[in-house]
Amino acid sequence: MTSSKKPSNTTLSRDDLYAIAETSGKQVWFEVDKYYDIDRLNAKEKDKITIDKILLIKEKDKVSIGKPYIKNAKIELEVVSHKRDKKIIVYKMRPKKKTRRKMGHRQELTRVMVKSISIPTSTSTSKKSSKTEVKRKSTSTKASTPKN
Repeated sequence: MTSSKKPSNTTLSRDDLYAIAETSGKQVWFEVDKYYDIDRLNAKEKDKITIDKILLIKEKDKVSIGKPYIKNAKIELEVVSHKRDKKIIVYKMRPKKKTRRKMGHRQELTRVMVKSISIPTSTSTSKKSSKTEVKRKSTSTKASTPKN
């Protein structure tokens, strides 16, 4: 006795929207409503931060790749807390010299939650609007110069 229920297509899978962004010298895979630990940011708890160095965005079947970044794309983050990573031991030794040095290090981290990933609209309309603005400015400067 097996059930013949088919999975519904209305539920969205986790792979529907994600972005790869550059932050603190690393490339991080961001998904909405997930927590991430990144290097310490100079921000207070519950502050909103936007990242605009987006390298790649995938939305359902559409993939956008930047050259090197995607224009007008943003990821909005909320700072949840500041914490420290686990301790690592750094041990340096020079053989045959009786030189040994043992140090510990704990990396300072900021835990952030991704609130939203904004995708830019079509770029062809924005290029047209910027060209018309330039033309309007150039005509207004010609009209405002007095003739002698």
